Amino acid sequence: MNTWTTRLDNPLSVRLRDASVTGYAGLGLGVFAAFLAIPPIEARAVVWPILAGILGASLGVWTVTRGRRRLGWGAVAAGVIGIGLGILATRSSAGNLSSVFDATLFAQTLSFATPLIFGAIGGMFSERSGVVNIGLEGMMVMGAFWGVYGADKGNSWALGLVVAMGAGGLIALVYAFFAIQLRSDQIVGGTGVNFLAVGITGYFFVTLYHNNPIPNGVPLLPNVHIAGLGHFLEGSIGDLNILTWAGLALVVVSYVVMFKTPIGLRIRACGEHPRAADTVGINVYAIRYGCVVLSGVLAATGGIYLSEGPQGNGSFLFDMPQGVGFIALAALIFGNWRPAGAFAAALLFGFSTAIGLRLQVYSASYATLFNALPFILTLIAVAGVIGRTVAPAADGKPYAKQ
Repeated sequence: MNTWTTRLDNPLSVRLRDASVTGYAGLGLGVFAAFLAIPPIEARAVVWPILAGILGASLGVWTVTRGRRRLGWGAVAAGVIGIGLGILATRSSAGNLSSVFDATLFAQTLSFATPLIFGAIGGMFSERSGVVNIGLEGMMVMGAFWGVYGADKGNSWALGLVVAMGAGGLIALVYAFFAIQLRSDQIVGGTGVNFLAVGITGYFFVTLYHNNPIPNGVPLLPNVHIAGLGHFLEGSIGDLNILTWAGLALVVVSYVVMFKTPIGLRIRACGEHPRAADTVGINVYAIRYGCVVLSGVLAATGGIYLSEGPQGNGSFLFDMPQGVGFIALAALIFGNWRPAGAFAAALLFGFSTAIGLRLQVYSASYATLFNALPFILTLIAVAGVIGRTVAPAADGKPYAKQ
């Protein structure tokens, strides 16, 4: 009890805790400054974003003086950027702002983030067990093709989902055999899986559909309609796809499994110190096999969303993911290999994609520039400017049982 009380009363701990509160408050005020002039607040006077940004930057400076340098300078940067964006928003017409920042923006953000959530959470299970999964892109390609094929031939979106998950799990099992059993280089093996998936889906697409578009009328993943929420909420979450809701639930479930259950502890032990885990009786091979296959199943679920969801509309292209698997891997790293962090990063990528499309009312070149923002932020995060990301200690290291 005395030790616990001493830790709570430690002046350094109290100072750092207070600095964290002010630092995050400064970040929040910087973001708030950027959004003051847009709906639903619509404070059109330029003085308001300036005041909010200055207050946020001031809290950041105070945070720096209290020892939290990265967080403090982040709040300062957020305050300055918030002032700039807030001033730009006041110079835009209310009509353009309303067309860009309406209720459906949140729904569109979640739509673009959905495949990233499944890919990133799948990658989290694989890498937390100690296996780097560069093959997420290929597993998504498998899910996209075999999902739409199963839905077409079985006349059921549910059957298509099962087929997609099975295809993703199967190619993940192939990768797991090379990475775990044969202890091959995981980066090279994952890259090989990506090429293998493109070759498999390309061959069967030509064989089964003769390189023609998939016929119309394929059952699509349904949307969940929720009425009576009011205009704003109904436009935001009243008509989301069933896999979007499943993705939101997956974030919570994956956190509970990974950090609150014995199996999650075993997974993390295999990713941090497999030798010690083996010593206490944990089957490292079985855990890693299961996690890699699970990552393939989840990545393929994100893949079927691309072909059977609102964006794909029952179609398939050879390059359908278009880098979504790699972006999901970046979201995982950005989120520090944790479900909540990966979800936040996926939302950032989804928001930037959605807002980039809408910014075309101003300028197509600005929209393209904004789409590059998440990639820039990911590089900054990985470089440790905002905070260093720390991978599991044994991630990417083959394990040989002795």
